[in-house]
Order: sequence, then structure tokens, then C-alpha cells
Amino acid sequence: MNARQANPWAALGALCLGFFMILLDTTIVSIAIPTMLRELDAGLNSIVWVISVYLLTYAVPMLFTSRLGDRFGPKRVFLAGLVVFTGASLWCGLSGNAEMLIAARAVQGLGAALMTPQTLAFITHLFPPAKRGPAMGMWGGVAGLATIAGPLLGGVLVDHFGWEWIFFVNVPIGVIAIVLAVLLVPDWQPKHSHSFDLLGIVLSSAALLCIVFGVQNGQQYDWGTVFGGITVFEIIGAGVVLMVAFLVWQRVNKREPLLPLQVFSNRNFSAGTLTATTVGFAMTGMFLPLVIYIQSVLGLTPTMGGLLTAPMSLLSGIIAPFVGRASDKFNGKYLVMFGLAALAAGLGIIAWQATPDTNPWALVPALLVCGLGIGCIFSPMSNLTMGSVEPRLAGTASGIFNTARQVGGVLGSAAIGVLLQARISASIADEATKAAAQLPAQYRAPFAEGIAHAAASTGEFGSAGGPAPLPGLPPEIAAQAGKLATEAVHSGLTDAARVTMLLPMGVLLLGVISAAVLRRVKPRWETPAPEAAAV
Repeated sequence: MNARQANPWAALGALCLGFFMILLDTTIVSIAIPTMLRELDAGLNSIVWVISVYLLTYAVPMLFTSRLGDRFGPKRVFLAGLVVFTGASLWCGLSGNAEMLIAARAVQGLGAALMTPQTLAFITHLFPPAKRGPAMGMWGGVAGLATIAGPLLGGVLVDHFGWEWIFFVNVPIGVIAIVLAVLLVPDWQPKHSHSFDLLGIVLSSAALLCIVFGVQNGQQYDWGTVFGGITVFEIIGAGVVLMVAFLVWQRVNKREPLLPLQVFSNRNFSAGTLTATTVGFAMTGMFLPLVIYIQSVLGLTPTMGGLLTAPMSLLSGIIAPFVGRASDKFNGKYLVMFGLAALAAGLGIIAWQATPDTNPWALVPALLVCGLGIGCIFSPMSNLTMGSVEPRLAGTASGIFNTARQVGGVLGSAAIGVLLQARISASIADEATKAAAQLPAQYRAPFAEGIAHAAASTGEFGSAGGPAPLPGLPPEIAAQAGKLATEAVHSGLTDAARVTMLLPMGVLLLGVISAAVLRRVKPRWETPAPEAAAV
């Protein structure tokens, strides 16, 4: 089928179904974290890797996979990614331990990286510039639906069928998407002969892997030796050196670098890309402490947790189109700055409200403030960032912009994960010491040490019921100790979640500063689908 015979809206519908799965899997996992901690008998670090490795293998190859579509045809690369993603989803659901699940998620992320750039390319091919607005509206609507559906669908599946079904649900959707893509999407062949920057791919992948591995596993190895005398900080340092080498290579590579640095000479693009990175960091990182708090401390089921956060996503989806139109009428940087500040304020209110006995539904107003902020960010940020990019660099710039947000998500997941683990260990140990004062003197030290050891060794406490009873206590003390232990764990988890939320708040304030640099631009040319970068 060629492009003239294809129905562009039918083709877009088939592409959107695959894209829906990708976005669903960036949000659906968070709601299942406490359940996976418990049922996989895994520590928090392992489950954070389930999130991080997907984002890592999704983000890093994307600049490369966009060129695969130009070389071999976007439909063929999209279908290859769809098959990989669907098969990896089945593998995820069948995983019996955290290590196998992490490996399957890595493959799943690679499938997503193959699919995403092809869908963006097809929008510019199927729709002329004057008709891309409605197409991007449908695209954005699918993104919003996936954001809302992820926590809700994930909660229902976890509660009624088990955590495995957050992955199994992709299999029938993936099979339908494959059939529809084969039938409805044209086999467009751009026939662009790209040279692939293999050294750039290796350097960038190794750099990010070392940095993320070092940051995320630092707490697990007590910031000391990992293996063979190599320390955590040496691994992070190696990642930084590799990243510098990558940037130097991109500058000296005269053929076709993976990351053409000349695009960063554009002030708006540089500032907008930094802003997008801070947004990815905060939006990925904020859900981990929030989900641990609302499920493990407040006792909400996964379904109720999804319902609690749904109004935030719904509000952001409702106001985003209005914000997009408003950004055409006046300087959109103020909308971006307001959105970032509102998201930070919403997280601050949640941190201020959070106690072990807070009514969960009292958090809804703060979550709505977060939703208001999110809805104000993406459209104006995308328009300001991409609006002044020259047409010859628009495709490359869009890929860099999208990749930057995903890399921000990887770093956010890793940094928030390690901070949360550190705070859980420290806060629960402090609370256990305070609670031990209520026990007879001879039981205080074993009680405090037992609770602190459990927190340090697992960082887990995936259920709202608290830790297991401490062995060796007389019956008359055991009941009191059990109650005190549960209170100590809940207080410690609450304190850890509150402190951890300060990190995305600080990063969002950095985003406000970078957004302030943006200038209003009236482009002199028609750029191909600048809105695509917002997805």
C-alpha cells in the first residue's frame, strides 16, 4: 500500500495503538511497585531498576532508531519494534524473579525505541502542514488517555489478577496493533542513505549506563566497592569521562554525528531541551515516593491508588489544548514557568500534608495543583523549543528534544530511587529508636536494631501491614512491640517520602530558571510538526 492509497486517519489510528502501549508502560508499573516488592521478594533497588532499565533502553537508542526508519522504511522498523515490544511484554509477565523481569523490561524498552520515531515521522508524511493540527490533537489525546489509564488499569489488574497482568495486557493489544499496522499503514520508503555513528552510539550508551548504574546502586553498595576493587564513584566517573568523549566525538565527526551540536547554538532549543530534561526527571521521580506512601503507609489498594491520582492526569489533559492555543497569543514561557512552579508547589503541599494518618482524599487538591502545572508545560515548551529551529534540522532537533526528556526520566528514576532507599533506612532507624523507648530497657536495643536492619537490608515494606513480628519476645511484650514496629515503619516511610519529594521540587525550580531564558519567536518558516516533540 502506498501513501496515496492509504487512509491517513486509519493509518494514524493503527500507529496510535502501538504508541498507547508504549506510554501505558511508562505509567502502569509505578502503581504495582509495593505488590512487586512483596511478591517477588525483592528490594526497592531491584524494582526501581524495573522502571529505570525500560527508560534507559527506550531513551538511549532513539536518535539511532529514527535513522533506521529513514534507511529501511518507517513501517518495517515500527512493526519490528511492535513485535519486540509485544514479545517482551509476555516475557515480563512470565518472569519469576526481579532479575528476569529487569532483563525483559530492557528488551521492551528497545522495542519502544524502535517504534516511537517512526510514528512521529509518519505524521509529517501522512498529513500536509495545514492538517497536522487535528492529527497532533489525536496524538496528544492518546498520550493523555494512556497517562490516565496507566494507574487506573494497573490498579485493577494488580488487585484482581496479579502484577503479571500489567504486562500480559499488552499481548492482545500488540497482536491487534500488528495486524492493523500491516493492513492500514503504507510501506513508505524515504530512501535516505544515512551513515550510522556507531562510535557515538557505543559511547553514549556506555556513559549513561555507567552513570545510572553508579547513582542507582550507590546505596546498595554503601557507596564503596562494587566488584574487583572498582568503587561506585569510579563507575560514575567513568560514565562522565565517556560522556565527555562522546561530546568531543560529536564535535569532530564530520560525517553524520548522532548528536549534531550545531542545533544547540539556538538559544531557545538549548534552554527548552534543558527544561524538558528537568520535566522528565521530576515527572518520573515523583511517583515512586508517592505510590510507596499512599499504598504502604495509608493502606490504599492499587485500584484506589490509581483513582486517587486520576484527577491529576484528567485535569492536565483537559487544560492542555487551551494552554496550547493561549501560547500562540502571548509569550508561552510564562505558561511554562507557571506550570513548573505549580507542579513543584503541588508536590510541596503533598509533602507538607503527609503524615501516617492523613486522609488520602485530602491529597486531591494538591494533586490537582500538580495536574494544573503539568497541563501548562508541554505545548508551550514544545512550541518555544522547536519553533525557531531551521527546517533542515527539525527532525534531528525533535529527536534530541524527545530523547532529552526520556534521559531526564532515567536520571530521575535513579536519583529518586537511591535517595528514597537512603531515607527509608535512616528514617525508620530513627523512628525505631524513638519507639524503643516505650519498651522495657532490656528489649529496646534488640527492637531498634531489628527494625533498622530490616529497613537497611531490604528497603521494602511493600505491604501496609508493617514488618513481621520480632522473634524472641515474651507474649506480653510482643503485641506492644508489633504495634510500635508498625508505627515506626509507617512514620519512617512517611518521612522518607516527604524528604524525597524535595528533590524533584528542586529540579523543577531549575527548570523555571531555564524556561525564563526562552524567547518568544515568530518562525519565518513552516517547521514539520514541531508539536511532535511534546509527546
